Amino acid sequence: MSITTLGLELPTDPRWVNIAEMNIGEILIDHAFCEQKAASSCISLIVQYPEKEKLVEVLTPVVAEEWGHFQRVLKELRRRNIPLSHKRRDEYVHALQQHIRKSGDYLEQLMEKLLLNALIEARSCERFKLLSEYIADEGLRKFYRELMVSEAGHYRNFIELAEEYCAKERVWARWKELLDTEAQIMQTLEVRGDRMH
Repeated sequence: MSITTLGLELPTDPRWVNIAEMNIGEILIDHAFCEQKAASSCISLIVQYPEKEKLVEVLTPVVAEEWGHFQRVLKELRRRNIPLSHKRRDEYVHALQQHIRKSGDYLEQLMEKLLLNALIEARSCERFKLLSEYIADEGLRKFYRELMVSEAGHYRNFIELAEEYCAKERVWARWKELLDTEAQIMQTLEVRGDRMH
C-alpha cells in the first residue's frame, strides 16, 4: 500500500517512526483516544443522519470495529503496565477541522464530515503502515499491520458514502482541496513521538 493509494500528498516525516518507537507507551495512549474518537465520530454521523440508510448500514459495523480497536490498544497498554491517563488535544484533527466548511446545505455538510473522516483514516493508515514495517517489537508490528488494513477499509467507506449522497465530481474536487490543505498542515506540525498524528 503506497501513499498514493490513500490519496495523501505528503508522506510522514521519516523521523516520526523512530521517535514514536522510543515513546511507544505515549503512542499507544494517544492511539487509544484516536480509536475512541473514531467510534464517537461514526456514532455522531448516524445520530445526525439517521434517515440515510446506506450510511447507517455502513457505519454501524465501523463503530464496532473502532471500539474493538480501542479495546485491543487497552490490552497492549495493560501488557506494559501503562495507565490510559488523560485525553490529549489532537492538533492535527483540530487544524483540519478549521478548514471544514460550516456553510452549505444538508448534503454539503454531510460530505464535509465524511471527507474529514476519510482524511483522518487515511493518515492513520499511513502511520500504522510505518509502525508495522519499522518498529522492533514483532507483536506490535503484526498488530499495526492488521489495523492498517482495517483503517484502509474505513477510508474507502467514507469516500464511497460521500459519493453516494453527493455528485462524484463535487466530492473529488473537494477531496483534492482537502488533500492540499492536509499536506500544508503536515508541513507545519511539530514531529512528535507522543502523538499518532
